Formats: sequence, structure tokens, C-alpha cells
Amino acid sequence: MESHQLFADALGLQAPWHIVEVNFTAAPRYGERGLLRLRLDFEPGSRFPCPECQSVCPVHDTRVVEWRHRDFFEHEARLQARVPRAACPTHGVRNVQVHWGRPGSGFTLLFEALVLPLAKEMPVAAVARILAEHDTRLWRTVKFHVADARTRVDMSGVRQTVVDETSQARGHDYVSLFVEPGARSQEARVLFVTPGRDRTVFSRFRQDLEEHGGSIEKIRDVCMDMSAAFRKGAADTMPKAEVTYDPFHVTKLVSEAVDEVRRLEVQRVEGAVLKGTRYTWLKNPEHLTPGQFVDFVRLSELNLATVTAYHMRLNLREVWKATGARAARKVLGKWCGWVMRASRPARDATPSLLAPMRRAAQTIREHMRGILNYYRRRLTSGIIEGFNSIVQAARARARGYRNSETFQTIIYLLGGRLQFNLPMATH
Repeated sequence: MESHQLFADALGLQAPWHIVEVNFTAAPRYGERGLLRLRLDFEPGSRFPCPECQSVCPVHDTRVVEWRHRDFFEHEARLQARVPRAACPTHGVRNVQVHWGRPGSGFTLLFEALVLPLAKEMPVAAVARILAEHDTRLWRTVKFHVADARTRVDMSGVRQTVVDETSQARGHDYVSLFVEPGARSQEARVLFVTPGRDRTVFSRFRQDLEEHGGSIEKIRDVCMDMSAAFRKGAADTMPKAEVTYDPFHVTKLVSEAVDEVRRLEVQRVEGAVLKGTRYTWLKNPEHLTPGQFVDFVRLSELNLATVTAYHMRLNLREVWKATGARAARKVLGKWCGWVMRASRPARDATPSLLAPMRRAAQTIREHMRGILNYYRRRLTSGIIEGFNSIVQAARARARGYRNSETFQTIIYLLGGRLQFNLPMATH
């Protein structure tokens, strides 16, 4: 009986619950897992609260339920109990909730509190191997607690958000992330994740924000890329917010234009020398590999539109050295004027190979205010880009996720700063 009380104290059992049997089945060989089964029961004549109204009711009947618990040393541990159903005069027969496990889980809360921090550090399939459980059961646990924790998220104080997309698989199935930057980088949190990267993601964010006590009218800043879909979504959904396009997104726009120039030039005879040099033109000179630097020096001596476009991109860096919005406007205006003049169509109306650079300069001119807001607001996408790298590393370790729902769950788990309603849960 002393062992019964020892286990009861370790489990935190309270009256009327107690342990009636302790059974241990040893492993057949050293190093293998045995099984510890603890059988719980309640005192005869006990009464239990109705889960609907909390009125204390007599027992109607019982059913035997078993839960997987945390291991006992290296051995598997399970709890088994007769779970009563209360006969409530108001609500009828209702299942009684036990304090060590949630209905239908098959795991104790302490076991689930172990699963969540492990799932943050490694793929769920790896957690399943370590715990000797099926990963489908563990995914159900992770999804339940992430969804449950999100019901308690408070967004009433959200005033800024950074928006970006990340891919569920290489080149496929994008999801959009809305992140609150916070006063310090470690305070950033994922507010909302939704499939797609079109303008409708903003309306879905608005609905989720309001469901969590926030108001779209109170959002005063949004940082995002310069895609037409995001611009349209932000304008329609949060017209009072100041839009910021930070240096990363502007540089990305121009880098994509440089790559488009390269692809156009490769199609010409004189552009054959550019084949296989794509990544040379997507990096700054100081980041080139020795082989790429040799290509850069050799090709820079040729009269190539790609080289001109690349030097345009490098000159754009002068904008980010400006000390304020006024100085940046002057430098950026000169840069746009230079690119526009250099990329004019020929006199015979033949399109210039630098036409993609011209379109990029036009886009920058049209959204000058949002670009200069970087100097006024100092809001950047650096936080979300850093978080994206963590998400993609997790995706790579897991070798992808089965569907968008599991991918979104992992993003919330890693970046949502969720508070789980679990004993000994880590955040």
C-alpha cells in the first residue's frame, strides 16, 4: 500500500480518486521497455460535478478508459480508470472530466506537456520515434493545444504588423504570415497564418484580429513587399495604416529586374556568355565566391545590358546610406531618373533590354512615400525574414509537411508565443 500512496502523491491524486492496483510487467531483455500500469478508482458513493453547470450529481454509470503517461524510468507508463458519467437533473447524463487527462486524448496532460516542447525542437515524426507513439496521434495533440491556446490570444494592443509569405514546399503552396514586431526582436510574435498570398489574406487577417479583441482601425503601420496583391489588400482592408516598404523588399524588386534582364539577354547570340551566371548577379561583389568573382570581372569588361543592370542595383545601395527621408528622396529620385533615361526604347521603338529595370524604377517612383516611410518608422521585415528561416529549417528537418494545416500549426507553435493550458508546459 505504501507504493500505492507513493504513486498517488506523484500523480497528485485527490479524493475521491485513489490507486487500487499497481502492476509492472518487466521487459524480456535488459534495455527493452517494460510496462507500468496504474489502476485508479473512486470511492463508492462518490458524487461528481456536472461539466455543464458544476452541480454535484450522483454517478449514473462508468466506462474504463486508459491514458498514456510519461515514462516510469525507461518503461512505458499507463493509467487506467473507471470514468463515471454524472446524472445531472438539469442536463442529463454527462461525462465527468478527470483532472489528469482531457476527453478523447488517450494521453495524460503531463504527457502532452512533454510533446509540445519536443515538437518545437524536432519533427513530430522524430518525437513519435522517441516516445514510441504514432505521429498521427501526436499531431492531433499538437493541433489541439495550438488551436486552444490561440483562443486565448489577446490582440487588443496590436498597432503594427509585418506581412510576408513563405512556402510550404519548394515553389508550391504559399502561406502568408502577419507578425507583430514588438519593441524588441525577442518580443515579436506571429499573429495570423493563412493559405495563399493574394489580397484576400488581409480580409482574413482582419476577421481573425477582431475575433481576438483587436481592431483594424488601430493598425497604424504595416510593412510588406511591393506585390500588387499585397498593395491592393492593404489599401482595401487597412486604409488608415501607413505602408512601409523596407530596403529588403525594394532591393528584391530590383534584383528580380536584373535577373529578368539577364534572361532576356541570354536569348540573344551575344548573351550566350551569361549562361550559368544567374547567382553572380543576385549577390553583392563582396559575397561572390572566387569562381563567381572571376566571371564578374570577365563579364564586366563586355558591353552587356546585364552588367549595366547590375551596376544600377549596386548604386541603389547609396539610398540606404542616407541619414533621413529628405536625403533619401533626393538620392532615390536621381537613381530613378538615371535608370529611366538609360532604359529608353531605341529611336525605332525597339524595346530596350533594360526595360525590366525601367519598370522597377517606375514602381519605385509610384511608391516613393512607402519606401521613405522606412526612415520615418524604422519598421522592417527583418524580423519576419529571420523567422522565415527558422520555419524553413523546421520544414527541411521534417522533409515537408503533409498539408497546409500542419504547416500553419508549426508556425504558430514556433512563433506564436502561445500560452498553453498544461501543467509544467514550456513556452
